[in-house]
Amino acid sequence: MRGRGWMAAGCAALVLGAGAQAISAETPRTGVPKGYLAQRDLPDGLSLLPPPPAAGSPAAAADEAYFRDTRALEGGPRWSQALADNAILEPGAFRSWSCAAGVALSSEGTPVTARLLTRIAVDAGLGTFPAKAHYDRPRPFMVTELPTCTNPEPLRGNGSYPSGHSAVGWAWALVLAQLRPDRATEILTRGREFGDSRAICGVHYMTDVESGRTFGAGVVARLQASTEFQQDLAAARAELAGLGETAASAACPVPAG
Repeated sequence: MRGRGWMAAGCAALVLGAGAQAISAETPRTGVPKGYLAQRDLPDGLSLLPPPPAAGSPAAAADEAYFRDTRALEGGPRWSQALADNAILEPGAFRSWSCAAGVALSSEGTPVTARLLTRIAVDAGLGTFPAKAHYDRPRPFMVTELPTCTNPEPLRGNGSYPSGHSAVGWAWALVLAQLRPDRATEILTRGREFGDSRAICGVHYMTDVESGRTFGAGVVARLQASTEFQQDLAAARAELAGLGETAASAACPVPAG
């Protein structure tokens, strides 16, 4: 899986929410920039992450129990938030982070920061695909036919472990905390809940989410050595510094649970 074939598979399988197009770190769609990291510079998910829980193990049983138990949230506010958190690159996807960051984030209002986050999403999201392809873990709805918060069909051919969305969300949280350190608690809480949404939605197990966070942290650590990333980080910090504080509003609450 060290060749370029995994990238092509990843491009076809990375679902970025309803109606969104898949992206490639090497040949991105119009309007979607490339990531910061070359394939050789991404963390090695097979070395960084442990294997997913073995069938019949206590960890696997806990994963399955969490999936079953969270079906009780169907139709409630946390279920609705999990559906909204499917979005990564659609217009408005960054707005749900505004309350946590304390500034209004959007592709239109904060284009420098939005581009930074988009490029990070390419690195963190598509970087999980070698491990996904290697483990090819069935997603929870494929094992137990219970409801999910979104149409699961596009995900059937894409492994569950690790969660690419969770990698993106945690990478975003760590970088936004660099940009807004005074809001670190709120931002990191939002990042945790963004990943939890994948398990609540029913498209990932919780261990998929946790491994995604680990991979996302590895991507952010690697980004610190990128001159291009550091330049964009400084530009985004300056952009956000010029904005006033955003009062907590209905734009970005994330229910607990």
